Amino acid sequence: MEKIKIDDYTWEIPKGTKPGMKVPARLITSKELLDQLDEGVVEQITNVACLPGIRKYALCMPDGHRGYGFPIGGVAAFSLDGGVISPGGIGFDINCGVRLIRTSLTEDEVKPKLRELIDILFRLVPSGVGSKGFVKLSRPEFERLVSEGTPWCLKKGYAWKSDLECTEQGGVIPGANPDSVSDRAKKRGLDQVGTLGSGNHYLEIQKVDFDEQCDRSVASVFGIDRPGQITVMVHCGSRGFGHQIGTDYLQSFGPAMKKYGIHTNDRELACAPFDSPEGKAYYEAMACAANSAFVNRQVITHQVREGFSRVFGKSAEELGMNLVYDVAHNIAKIETHDTDRGREKVIVHRKGATRAFGPGNTELPEKYRQVGQPVLVGGSMQTGSYILVGTAMAKRLTFASTMHGAGRVMSRAAATRKIRGQQLRDQMEKQGIIVRAASMRGLAEEAGFAYKNVDTVVNAVHNLGISKKVAHLTPLANVKG
Repeated sequence: MEKIKIDDYTWEIPKGTKPGMKVPARLITSKELLDQLDEGVVEQITNVACLPGIRKYALCMPDGHRGYGFPIGGVAAFSLDGGVISPGGIGFDINCGVRLIRTSLTEDEVKPKLRELIDILFRLVPSGVGSKGFVKLSRPEFERLVSEGTPWCLKKGYAWKSDLECTEQGGVIPGANPDSVSDRAKKRGLDQVGTLGSGNHYLEIQKVDFDEQCDRSVASVFGIDRPGQITVMVHCGSRGFGHQIGTDYLQSFGPAMKKYGIHTNDRELACAPFDSPEGKAYYEAMACAANSAFVNRQVITHQVREGFSRVFGKSAEELGMNLVYDVAHNIAKIETHDTDRGREKVIVHRKGATRAFGPGNTELPEKYRQVGQPVLVGGSMQTGSYILVGTAMAKRLTFASTMHGAGRVMSRAAATRKIRGQQLRDQMEKQGIIVRAASMRGLAEEAGFAYKNVDTVVNAVHNLGISKKVAHLTPLANVKG
């Protein structure tokens, strides 16, 4: 399809390119990444541009690759009146996201105890398919958990008050209603709290690096104050609970589309009007899954703090193990934005994309309000991750959204044909990265070569200005789901 260059990092597919497009589609990317882009991503994002009630643009971030319905990296905002909500625009692992814990430890202090540390974290944080957590819940208690989100953890002793302040939206999406969740979904979620799961989920011990483009004054505000500082990144979501909710509502949205006369170019874009009974029920269920994911990452944080305390013989407070931030990657949220119809409330779908509020936003913790929201970008296990900061430019250009990770260039099956898990583990050991994995096949699926170059992807959003570099995080040890 024709792609018109808007600037060095924005390419537009005009509204009339495909029949039914209600808005243009925009690819946020560099020319280098655009040349490598799977044309299926373009097909998917232009299909999104055809959905009812879409506003301004259908967007895809530079880490974009093919997903279910929406491309991963897709962002779209829909009117609350006449617009739709689509599970394909959120993802099956609802509120798959990343959180970052800083420490006052240095690489020199941690290196001698790194194997002991990663071994104990591997025991404390269950990983892999079917893994079960240590938190035992009754059905009524689980329903309270998914209604309350991270504040539930504070009451149960799994969180510090500052953790809630540094979690997107305080760690609770309002409107959650367990009555909108199937029994099967509840059964799947009941024993998974505090677990990584599988796929691309991980728990990683990292060290801080800075390059000349990193804003060290912002880093200092985030509690990242020197090279070699140790951080811990956690990447996981709502696991089987969220997956079942997505599956349930995709099935129910087929009849709903007929009922409301909605037609899409792709059955994977099944949707319902946001203000319909079906749309409201899905939003209530999605909020439950999002809240469970916030809780999941918080309970894992509790276990990480416990592991560090055992190894170093100090409390987590003494080790300075404060939460920097927690951001959701797969979610739909009601926000106010400037659209092609003026300033309005919209339901913003971010699938494999991160919120990136700039300075002054009152939803941010007071300590971050002057600089902007921490944006956490997970790279591959072999190449490292980034801390970025949100900007006012993101609010203007991308509904306050940016990239979420490196983005795959190779399927999981293709990766396992190129390398075996044991081979990859040996390679990583030679690189100085210790890895503990629940499955050798799962490890092979996440080889660094299966992903885009994270530096190239980050440069695209940094140079466009929708988020700015703060620090680079180099992996030292990894618990792989």
